[in-house]
Amino acid sequence: MYISNATDFETSKTPVSTALACCGSSKKVQTRKLKAAQNLFREGDDVRHVYEVTSGVLRLTKVLEDGRRQVIAFGYPGDIIGFPHNGVYHTECDAISGAEVVAHDICDLESGERNPELHQRLVMATLKEISGMQDHFMMLGRKSASEKTASFLSVLMERTGKPLGAYTHFEFPMNRADIADFLGLTVETVSRTITMLRKSKLIALENSRSVVVLDEAALCDLAA
Repeated sequence: MYISNATDFETSKTPVSTALACCGSSKKVQTRKLKAAQNLFREGDDVRHVYEVTSGVLRLTKVLEDGRRQVIAFGYPGDIIGFPHNGVYHTECDAISGAEVVAHDICDLESGERNPELHQRLVMATLKEISGMQDHFMMLGRKSASEKTASFLSVLMERTGKPLGAYTHFEFPMNRADIADFLGLTVETVSRTITMLRKSKLIALENSRSVVVLDEAALCDLAA
């Protein structure tokens, strides 16, 4: 389902996320709940909203003419996604798992007249996205498979990890194919590299999706 107008959203009278509350916003906000694999927007559609992720994980992708897929980014809680390129969305976006987003009118990105605090926050998120894209380009072009995988695990640990005694635990919300298409690797290389990190005792695997970081410093050193 593509969200094209305000009637596609549920409306709440209270702030939905911590970030919204920080801005002191008490006006109605437009929220959308997505099921796994449900589409939020499509490449080439006109941009009416940018979206703030409040729960779940979203996937932004582009498909090349020959059918190959590149995962451009993942949207985690707190991220703002859907920034325009010449007035249109330049990627596809769907939910990896059940997710919820807040829709901000594109006018609030273009002008601060209606809500200066929100405008400033959206501008800062735009700059963050540019910086993230630059880091991603460098990773794709310069890092080895082990460095790429360690970088990805470090980000997941930082964004979604929870303490587990002296260690940190997180779950993969995405599958191996998503990780491979994000890192510019094959699925086999991703699996082999994760196994190498496990044998080196940087991480432990409780199952195919559950990761325990045993040596955070060594993982971050490899990522850098």
